[in-house]
Amino acid sequence: MAGNSKRRGAVRKEGTKKGAVVGSGGQRRRGLEGKGPTPRAEMRPGHPKQKRAAAAAARAEKSRDRREGPEIIAGRNPVVEALRAGVPGTTLFVALNIDADDRVTEAVRLAADKGISILEIPREELDRKTNRAVHQGLGLQVPPFEYSHPDDLLAIAKNSGEPPLLVALDGVTDPRNLGAVVRSAAAFGAHGVLLPQRRSAGVTAVAWRTSAGTAAKMPIAIATNLTRQLKLWAEEGLMIAGLDADGSVGIDDLSLATDPLVVVVGSEGRGLSRLVRETCDETVSIPMAAGVESLNASVAAAVLLAEVARRRRVAGRI
Repeated sequence: MAGNSKRRGAVRKEGTKKGAVVGSGGQRRRGLEGKGPTPRAEMRPGHPKQKRAAAAAARAEKSRDRREGPEIIAGRNPVVEALRAGVPGTTLFVALNIDADDRVTEAVRLAADKGISILEIPREELDRKTNRAVHQGLGLQVPPFEYSHPDDLLAIAKNSGEPPLLVALDGVTDPRNLGAVVRSAAAFGAHGVLLPQRRSAGVTAVAWRTSAGTAAKMPIAIATNLTRQLKLWAEEGLMIAGLDADGSVGIDDLSLATDPLVVVVGSEGRGLSRLVRETCDETVSIPMAAGVESLNASVAAAVLLAEVARRRRVAGRI
């Protein structure tokens, strides 16, 4: 037993020895084969650029996906006004056995001319659809508004052949003010309107009606972060001018009117937020007579946009 130095189980076949196995099973050849071109950094999982690109795509998708749900404008006067203004309704609901007057007749005619479906439904169903609003037998369904992306606004502005003019809203929560700003933006040659993701009115039926149909023609985008988006536009060469009661310059001394420009309109109560104000190249005030309260957001925006348009017309004639 003592002379047997071999460990039990350590049996080796004759003619073999330790060392590499002859042949590689094709692994060496496959290891020498090319794996194709190296993907761009944005395409390589885990790469910082890929992570940034994915985050930017997620923000863009979130911005594109913001939509208001379908709404129903209720009441004879509101429905007629919406149809006259070109609000893109999808269905006109008319209560059965309605006591028709001139407004009902006009609503039905306008809807038929625009190719809008006209449905007669029981009054109880119309009550339910309008959340028991005072509908007077008429309701107009408005589809969800489809927003653009901020990059689309900049592309439209740059391809217009004119100095870009964009309007951004900072905390405007009244849809009537939003609609009025959109209408003024269209009237004075702006190329698009930007809304923040939070603390802002959306393009609802009220905004549609107040805009007098111009919301159908004016690109409107959503910014996940308004301050960040303004800085991105500034990097693209746009100047930022914010409306502010305590502005650094009066409207008569606005020197940026003929430059590529973003006009920022603050909220109805507190004006521009601090971060947005700090992002502006200039803040602009509108001189007013003593003892008069400040203008609301939409009126102030119209005054400034009209002055910008005037100065651009003058510059174009020089």
